[in-house]
Amino acid sequence: MAKEKKRGTKGKKITLKMARNAFKVTPDGKRRLDLSNMGLHTFPKCILQLTNIEELDLSRNYLRKIPDFIGQLTSVHWLDLHSNYIKKLPKTIGQLKALSYLNLCNNRLETAGLPADIGNLKSLRTLNLGMNRLTALPPTMAALTNLRELGLFDNLLTTLPEFIGVLKNLTNLNTKRNPVACSQEDAKEVKATECLYLVREEDLCKVCLEKCKEARERLEKKRLSDQPHKRHNFFGLFRPNSVARSNQEILTSRRKRMKRASLMSS
Repeated sequence: MAKEKKRGTKGKKITLKMARNAFKVTPDGKRRLDLSNMGLHTFPKCILQLTNIEELDLSRNYLRKIPDFIGQLTSVHWLDLHSNYIKKLPKTIGQLKALSYLNLCNNRLETAGLPADIGNLKSLRTLNLGMNRLTALPPTMAALTNLRELGLFDNLLTTLPEFIGVLKNLTNLNTKRNPVACSQEDAKEVKATECLYLVREEDLCKVCLEKCKEARERLEKKRLSDQPHKRHNFFGLFRPNSVARSNQEILTSRRKRMKRASLMSS
């Protein structure tokens, strides 16, 4: 029993034979290596000997460090590392050009541990960074133009990343439970964007589109009603247009003629 406890403290070691036994083909034909929930403390290097891994699951282990050689797994397009103790990602993570799904939820990532090279993952469509210790994100993530889902919930973000507005394909953004700073006036607006779903109008059916338009009109009317009524000053009109100026000249000339006629008759 004592020996088993000591071995458990060091973590389980994955051999090449064990990795091969864990290698499966998913129903949709993907080559997947599932090493989740196996008590691993170190990233198994033996998996480099397994070629053409498309999906790699190392979630729910005790990993604290991701080694540089992860950049050699260039065929992986689905990588799940959630529920570990990862504090830092290597720069080589940016070499996984085929990666479309990356789950880093429930780790110990800090802003300094998220390299700028993550912006090189141009094929990334889903990125989950929830339940970490992030206070900011690398500006290079603006290059993730194919990103559709981004999880930032349960972090330490005080402001929403500016690059979010550049990600045109982003349809699902979760920023719940972050200390996002806001004034009392826009508190409701920030609260509404905690779970934000962006869609194009052409992707909506006719009924949903009408509902969205009605809701937008109600919000606009409420915004206008909350503002004090002010007299509009049209500062952009420095001079009357040509038609108005011509009409004004005709009217002035006519008034002058009528005035002269009145004086002559008297």
